[in-house]
Amino acid sequence: MRQDAVARGFHAALAVWLRTGTTMGTPGTAAPEARPLFGYRKHWAQRFGTAPFLPMSRAEMDALGWDSCDVILVTGDAYVDHPSFGMAIIGRLLEAQGFRVGIIAQPDWQGADPFKALGKPNLYFGVTGGNMDSMVNRYTSDRRLRHNDSYTPGGEGGRRPDRAVIVYAQRCREAYPDIPVVLGGIEASLRRIAHYDYWSDKVRRSIVIDAKADLLIYGNAERALVEVTHRIARAGIRQDFSDIRGLALVRSGVPDGWCEAHADDLDDPDEGVRRKERQDQPTVLRLPSFEQVSTDREAYARASRVLHKESNPGNALPLVQAHGNRELWLTEPPIPLSTAEMDGVYELPYARAPHPAYQGKKIPAWEMIRHSVTIMRGCFGGCSFCSITEHEGRIIQSRSEGSILKEIETIRDRTEGFTGIISDIGGPTANMYRIGCKDKETEAICRRPSCVFPDICKNLNTSHEALIQLYRKARAVPGVKKVMVASGVRYDLAVESPAYVKELVEHHVGGYLKIAPEHTEEGPLSKMMKPGIGSYDAFKALFDAAAKKAGKQYFLIPYFIAAHPGTTDEDMMHLALWLKKNRYRADQVQTFLPSPMALSTAMYHTGVNPLKPVRRGASDPVETVRGLRQRRLHKAFLRYHDPENWPVLREALKAMGRADLIGPGKHHLVPNWQPAGTGSAGEGRRVRSKGQFPKDMKAGSRPFLTKGVPIKPSRRLRPD
Repeated sequence: MRQDAVARGFHAALAVWLRTGTTMGTPGTAAPEARPLFGYRKHWAQRFGTAPFLPMSRAEMDALGWDSCDVILVTGDAYVDHPSFGMAIIGRLLEAQGFRVGIIAQPDWQGADPFKALGKPNLYFGVTGGNMDSMVNRYTSDRRLRHNDSYTPGGEGGRRPDRAVIVYAQRCREAYPDIPVVLGGIEASLRRIAHYDYWSDKVRRSIVIDAKADLLIYGNAERALVEVTHRIARAGIRQDFSDIRGLALVRSGVPDGWCEAHADDLDDPDEGVRRKERQDQPTVLRLPSFEQVSTDREAYARASRVLHKESNPGNALPLVQAHGNRELWLTEPPIPLSTAEMDGVYELPYARAPHPAYQGKKIPAWEMIRHSVTIMRGCFGGCSFCSITEHEGRIIQSRSEGSILKEIETIRDRTEGFTGIISDIGGPTANMYRIGCKDKETEAICRRPSCVFPDICKNLNTSHEALIQLYRKARAVPGVKKVMVASGVRYDLAVESPAYVKELVEHHVGGYLKIAPEHTEEGPLSKMMKPGIGSYDAFKALFDAAAKKAGKQYFLIPYFIAAHPGTTDEDMMHLALWLKKNRYRADQVQTFLPSPMALSTAMYHTGVNPLKPVRRGASDPVETVRGLRQRRLHKAFLRYHDPENWPVLREALKAMGRADLIGPGKHHLVPNWQPAGTGSAGEGRRVRSKGQFPKDMKAGSRPFLTKGVPIKPSRRLRPD
C-alpha cells in the first residue's frame, strides 16, 4: 500500500517514511497520511449486493445465491447488526469492499463441527472474543464466575469459553487446517504482547502465539482489515504484511537493513527513545523478551511503559519482542479515521437489530444501546486503569453533524420501541467531540500519555462549541422529545466550558449525571492519572448552580475504585469519610480489576510505577493491594454504611489507630453497635440486610452506583 508523508526540511526522515511508513517523530513533521478507506477497487463478489443480515446458516447463504463465504467471522457475542457491535462493523465494512461475509456467533466450542456450519471460507477466519475480553466478561474482580452475560440472548451466562480467542482459533484450525486465522477485537488487541493475566496470576505469551494465528489486527481495525483482506484475496497469506499499520505478526528475525533501539537494556535510562542518530534508516524498538518479563518485574514494567509511549501514530516506532526463537513484531499504530471515513463506517447498511435467529429474545447490551448514538471514538484522558486508549487511541475521531443527525432520524423511523428519547449521544467520553490538539505538527511529535494530566495541555483545544451546537440540532430533529447524555462526562475538561455545563444541565440530564473522580486522595489519583478532587468540586459548583438556575433537582453520580495500586488503607478511610460528609451511599462498588496491558495492571503485577522512568534499581515503587482480605476491606470502606461491613471496619480502624472514628456521632464513620442478624457476611459475601442504620444517616441521603446501571430506590432511614 503506497502512503505519503508530509515533511518540512527533513529529507532523511521523508526517505524513511517512504520506505517504512513511519515519520519517527521528527520535529516539524506532520502526521502520516493513509489510503482512503473506501478507495479500494471492490472485490468481484460485490455483484451479490447487500445482505439483509450477514448469514449465520447455509440456508441464508443459499437464499443470497452464495456458494461460499470469503470471510467467516467467529465471535463470542450474539450477532446484533448495529454499529455498536464490533462484528457488525467489520462484517458490513468487508461487505462494502465486495466480500461475502458470514458470521458464526457464540458457537459450541467443545468440537470443530459448529465451525464448519458455513463451509470453508475462501480467504480466512476472523476471530474475536466479542465486545469484551472473555475473562472480564466471565469473572468478577474477585475471580468469581459471573452468571449472566449482557451480550447473550436472555442474558444467559456460560455461552462463551474462557480465553475465547484462543479456543475459537484452535477450533477453526481443527475445522479447516489450511485456512488462515486473523485475530481482532479487544481481547486480542489488549493481549498483543506478553502480558500479565490476572486470572492465572502469571505472564502469558502474546495471544498471536498462543492462538497460533497468522495475523492480529489491533486497535481501530478498519484500515488494516481492508488492506489485509484485499491482499489475501490477491496473493494469499504467504506474503509480507509488515508495512501495514496496526498488525501483530510473528517473524523469524529482524530484517536486514533495520536498526534496533534497545529498550530491553534496563541499565540504560534511554529506554530506546533517542532517535536522532537513527533517522537515516528504518528502526525497530526492542522490548524486553517474553522470557525477561516473565521473571523480571522491572523488565515487565519497562515493556509496559515503552509500549504506551509508542502509541502516537505520528511518531511511534514498530516494536519487536522475542518469544524464544521467534520475534513478535508490532507495526506502528493505525492512522485515525477521518470524519468522512467515520461517517462511511457508521452509515453502512446495518439492519439495526439482532439476527432473526434469536426469535425476539432480549439481548441486554442491545436493549441498552438501541436508541443511542456514537458520535466519536478515542480518549486522550489516558487513565492508567482504562483500556480505551490502548484500543481506540488518544486522537479523537469524530463523525460529522449530518451523519449523526441522519442516524437519529434512522432510529426514529426504524428502531422498534422508540418513544422519542435518545438514550445517549456520546462515546467513550461524553464531551471530547471534535476536541484535539491545536497544531497537527505538535500532535505528531507529542509523547505525553495524557492531554489532561497532570494539567490540561496548553496545546489542547478545549472548546465545547461544536458539541453544544450538535446537542441543539439533535434536540430539534422532528419526533425527538429528549436527548440524554449517559456517557461519562470528563469533568476537568467540562469546567473549561461553563456554557457546556449549562447546556448539559438544562437539556440533557435525567435526574443524575455520571462522572468519575475515582478517588479523593493524591496517592491513588496520581497513579490513575486522574485530576485532584478539586476539579470535581469545581464541576459540582457549576453543575449545582446551573441546576438551581434551571429550577431542577439533579444529582451527580460519582464513580470510585477500591484497591487501585497506590491506595493505602488510610486513603480508603479518608475516601469513606468524604463520602459520609457528602451523604453518598454506594449501592454497588467497583474493585480494581487488572485488565490486560493497562498501566495500572503493570503496577499491580510489578510494584513498579511505569508512569516514571524504569531503570534497574532506580525505579519508582508502588504499593499494591493484592490480598483478597485487603481488597475486600477497601471495598468495605466504600460501603461504610452497610451493617455487614461494620465489624471488619471497626477491626481495621482499631488497627490503624483510628478508634476515634467508631461511635454513634455524626463525626464517626461506623457505630459501636451492631444490628441483630447482621455482620456475619462481610464485603464480598454480602447478604441483604434488614438491620438499622446509624442515626446520622438522615432520610434522603443519596444512594449511588459506581457502574452504569439504574439507581435503586432510596431506603427509608430511621430519623434521628
